[in-house]
Amino acid sequence: MGSWPAVTSEVLRWQPVPGSDIGPGLSTYFGGPQPYTASIPALIADVDVTLPGALLAAAEEAARELSRFDAEVGHRVAAFAPVLLRSEAAASSQIEQLTASARAIFSAELGVRGTRNALLIAANTSALQAAVDLAGELGPSAIRQMHAVLMADQPRHTPGRWREEAVWIGISSQSPVGAEFVAPPWQLVPDLIDDLIAFAGRVDVPALVSTALTHAQFETIHPFTDGNGRTGRALAQAMLRHRAVTRNVAIPVSAGLLADLEGYHQALNAFRAGDGEPIVARFTEASVRAVVNARELVTDIDAIYAGWRERVRARSDSGVWRVLDVVARTPVVDAGLIARELGIRPQNAYPLLRDLTEKGVLTAKNEYQIGTLWRSEEVLHAVDRFAKRAGRRQRT
Repeated sequence: MGSWPAVTSEVLRWQPVPGSDIGPGLSTYFGGPQPYTASIPALIADVDVTLPGALLAAAEEAARELSRFDAEVGHRVAAFAPVLLRSEAAASSQIEQLTASARAIFSAELGVRGTRNALLIAANTSALQAAVDLAGELGPSAIRQMHAVLMADQPRHTPGRWREEAVWIGISSQSPVGAEFVAPPWQLVPDLIDDLIAFAGRVDVPALVSTALTHAQFETIHPFTDGNGRTGRALAQAMLRHRAVTRNVAIPVSAGLLADLEGYHQALNAFRAGDGEPIVARFTEASVRAVVNARELVTDIDAIYAGWRERVRARSDSGVWRVLDVVARTPVVDAGLIARELGIRPQNAYPLLRDLTEKGVLTAKNEYQIGTLWRSEEVLHAVDRFAKRAGRRQRT
């Protein structure tokens, strides 16, 4: 796909912003404004998308696999949608080298002030949910809202606002001079995003192909000061929902990308050099891997639930079964969460949780300033196994 328009460049001059944290010694060394090269992405709204027949067929089949899996769990969406959403959030965050255990992530969502990574991944879960909710109205405001949710606790990165400064990827955080990649000047961002949305809205481009190319263009625009990778992968989930590839769950495609992270980054570089085929290939492969991995997670949770059925002796109308339905999708709970889910008072949730703890299904732990949390070690271990499989490179 060498006909894809390559990113061009523009030489600009950089000087430390007055009041920045760059030291006086560096200012003296640089001796005034220094030249650097910023990327200038092409407009893609009307680009003719051509792919080799084999890759196009593979992308179409991968999209069908995503749809088939989505349909399989659709009638049980309440059980698996939250777990799959959090698995995608964790995998997308891991691409940014943010890792945490399933227990830490689910606990962070209930207010436990644990590791910073767990809090960031919990925020990514919220951003992904926002992406899914906004899938019907994809546009600049929807993208800004995804970012606003993701970065809500990091005001220094102006959540939900396009950047108004240079950003780059390189060894120095002080200067874009000599950086590996410098995003386009911030003044171009609004028009580039409008062009991106126009491309994403084209129905003549197959859904998974459109998702991959839109994602790569978004990462090239780099419209925010931080959180671009996670927002861009949330946008990919929104596009899959928008194009009706998925209707019920956020299938963890980012987990598929983790299996060949180097290839993913190389594909982004190839896209910027004028070759869109590698990024389409990486998304195609990632989608297939994601379905295989997610199916195994669903199988694991089904087996866990079947084990609960054998171990727990209770009437068919007992509230413990409704508690276990909640725990299967949210394996760390408190009494307040159970009360909201079951439509009962918190004081009526405690006997149900104590009963399941006595039967060895749940484990209770008192968290400082939060109170008692109950968790299913079995479901948490299943989610952690999913994450481990996602990061495993499969050799052929």
